[in-house]
Amino acid sequence: MSGWQQAVKSLDLAAEAAARARQQQLTKPAGALGTLESLAIRLAGMQGRECPRLERVRIAIFAADQGVAAEGVSAYPQAVTAEMIRNFARGGAAISVAARQLDAELSVWNLGTVVALEPLPGVHSRIIAPQSANLARQPAMTAEQLQQALDTGREAVLQAPAELFIGGEMGIGNTTPATALAAALLQQPVSALVGPGTGLDADGVAHKCRVIEQALARHGDAREPLALLASLGGFEIAALTGAYLSCAQLGIPALVDGFICTLAALLACRLQPGVADWLLFAHHSAEPGYRLVRAALPSAPLLDLGLRLGEGSGAAVAVPLLRMACALHAEMATFAEARVSESST
Repeated sequence: MSGWQQAVKSLDLAAEAAARARQQQLTKPAGALGTLESLAIRLAGMQGRECPRLERVRIAIFAADQGVAAEGVSAYPQAVTAEMIRNFARGGAAISVAARQLDAELSVWNLGTVVALEPLPGVHSRIIAPQSANLARQPAMTAEQLQQALDTGREAVLQAPAELFIGGEMGIGNTTPATALAAALLQQPVSALVGPGTGLDADGVAHKCRVIEQALARHGDAREPLALLASLGGFEIAALTGAYLSCAQLGIPALVDGFICTLAALLACRLQPGVADWLLFAHHSAEPGYRLVRAALPSAPLLDLGLRLGEGSGAAVAVPLLRMACALHAEMATFAEARVSESST
């Protein structure tokens, strides 16, 4: 049995029920803390305890270059992928700062860059190829390469225990494979999904749209998720997909970042619908395709801050909100403890 086919863990409905009952006993009107209440209840079911906690947070960034960059679909050169991996290792990227603020463990998984990298602290070399193939002209990955990427995602989840997993991505041009996959999965026109990525102007976006349409025409009408991923994806998108599948199989809550991560989450859910139980969505990405991808998933994002950086940064920003939900749930007094009169209705 392939790793992605392993059974997804069931939520602990007894712990969820206990958390829901506790919420009814806390010194506040029922529902007064809104989404913070439902978050605590969901996390209780995921963690199997009435009062969940999020002390151990693990962030894994998957990085890879895209062969489709040869079509001029990004405002930045491919060298930036390797340069940003170095920046992660030095602690200078947005996600590096966020990880320090959260006291979270950060690791980077290099799946292949056109600029070769020296050994770097916190960077795991899992090179599949210098880049994926040009998806506009041929399948982006072989079956073997796809499996390697999925396995790397699982390895990142298994590396250290955590109470919350955050996946991030880095790869110049990777909104192009993400948009191609979204258009194929959702059967939507590319024009409804395509966006500027790292900063394309209107002409650049129009060109990117044509490149993606060319890739979809090459691919044909197949809709099977793994075939789509191999044909149109990137190594880092496949690794994210493998990571979300593994989180659900191991019973680890996953906090999903923006457009590319949400697309990978959708792929994981198409492969195993039960994965959706283990996903929390952090923020509404400013990338145009995000709205349609998110609408195909069951829960709404927590924040809308106009973010579109990637790296897992938007998910990291949402962690304090989750921690606040857990603290309020665990530490507020009940009506009985505080000797406060309950509602008579």
